[in-house]
Amino acid sequence: MRRAKVSAENQNYMDLVFAAKDGIHFCVSEEGGVTVDMENTGFYNRLAQKLFHRPKTSHIALDAYGSTLWRLLDGQRSVYEMVLSMQEAFPDEPDMTKRVISFLGQLERLGWVERLK
Repeated sequence: MRRAKVSAENQNYMDLVFAAKDGIHFCVSEEGGVTVDMENTGFYNRLAQKLFHRPKTSHIALDAYGSTLWRLLDGQRSVYEMVLSMQEAFPDEPDMTKRVISFLGQLERLGWVERLK
């Protein structure tokens, strides 16, 4: 399925919709925890694999917040809807909006998610 990326500069961030990029492999445990598999590519990663026996794939286990948010990245929910779901799941967290925006920014920088229309 081909997805259209968002290109409008002045769109409200809370109206954006995110989804995991195609090719990002992850698994969800029975308890609901998410582990994302990241392939270590590039010259320096290959060098580290040969010299220091580093793995070709890193398995990154997300914490409870990250796992919950990752499962919300369905390409349908806006950031606002994800924040509301996260506030419902973690009612004692004082500033969930800031936490969600920060995490989505990090996922975007890593290239794990993309903005959709």
